Amino acid sequence: MPRSTRRTFLRRSGLGLAGATLAAASSRAYGANERVNLGVIGLSRGRSLCDAFARQGDARLAYVCDVDRQRLGQAKERFQPDKAVVDLRAILDDKAVDAVVIATPDHWHAPAAILACEAGKHVYVEKPAAHNIREGRLMVEAARKHDRLLQVGTQTRSSPGVREAIERLRDGAIGDVLAVRIINSQLRANIGHAQPSDPPEHLDYDLWVGPTPMVAYQSNRLHYHWHWWYDFGTGDVGNDGVHDLDVGVWGLGVECHPTNVGGYGSKMFFDDDQQFPDTYAITYEYPGDGQIGHKRLLIYEQRIWTPFREHGMENGDIFYGTKGMMIVGKDDGYQLFAERNKPVDEKKFRLPPVEHQRNFLDAIKSNAPLNADGEVGQRSATLAHLANVCARLGRSLTFDPATERFVDDDEADQLTRREYREGHWAAL
Repeated sequence: MPRSTRRTFLRRSGLGLAGATLAAASSRAYGANERVNLGVIGLSRGRSLCDAFARQGDARLAYVCDVDRQRLGQAKERFQPDKAVVDLRAILDDKAVDAVVIATPDHWHAPAAILACEAGKHVYVEKPAAHNIREGRLMVEAARKHDRLLQVGTQTRSSPGVREAIERLRDGAIGDVLAVRIINSQLRANIGHAQPSDPPEHLDYDLWVGPTPMVAYQSNRLHYHWHWWYDFGTGDVGNDGVHDLDVGVWGLGVECHPTNVGGYGSKMFFDDDQQFPDTYAITYEYPGDGQIGHKRLLIYEQRIWTPFREHGMENGDIFYGTKGMMIVGKDDGYQLFAERNKPVDEKKFRLPPVEHQRNFLDAIKSNAPLNADGEVGQRSATLAHLANVCARLGRSLTFDPATERFVDDDEADQLTRREYREGHWAAL
């Protein structure tokens, strides 16, 4: 695959596939004992994914990749892959690689995933699906165009306990589910204030920045703290909150974007260089056909400066129905209540470690349905992006689910996409 080739199919004028179902199948048959050759890109979260896939007897770690040579060397020693590389293009150029696992910072998710689909690889990409709304749609289109599987790492979708909870909601355990309140409550670290400096010698900073316009290296941006910078992350709503947003839309039973978003997002606690809010109170409206009983409401609350566990959970979803309430903590279990808070049932469970990765391999080898395909990931990530746009502009917004654009709002539309470094080989 020529490394500098641009994707002409990305030069398109509009969006019209928001409601379509993403379905792809492996292009070749795999034997029962045949192993899937994987390349893992990004070795922070990627180390856990290496562990998870290594526990599957039919997965083979062909490559690990990271722009930090220290982390790359550690992963090479620990996981014993066939090859360890700094540049992801080496993986894409190897026709023996069946699938890539993308655990990079958010700004690399879509460029890496699209390049991988073009190179004939299936894709497992960490959450959120993409850095912004436009890139998420381009990922879905690329997977469809090249008939590749695209699994997004919202692994709660593969949790047997959470799946049981959602099934009980579907069966009417609390009546008609009209609203969900999502809580992201935890104590994050202060990243402090830092000045630009030279990057360490073991880091290929130019590759790390990638297609994003170049900014000077700063010590409190790498490695984990990129989450809190506009150019590279999506804040904690896209980092941790997206898991619970995903469960929220799943439980509500909506399979589209909301039409209206409003509320509050601001830094209330941290005196540091973080650009995203530490506090949110955001509401999303799903009007359905406008009839009473057909509307749905999603509420997102974030307080990443408190150790308080609300309803006994750090992060989770509270579903409100016409006949009761269900509390679902992805790593705590669920509680079911009838009218006037009468306890009905309770089940404890932990988020399983490997089921989501197993589902990806099963989809590649035997065409099993993906639990979190690209459309699912796009819907959840879009909620995070909408919260961030609302917070940055400080006002309510009207959104068109079909076009994935804001209604008569050019200022908001600018935030559905991002700028790229001129001439960069991974720019979209």
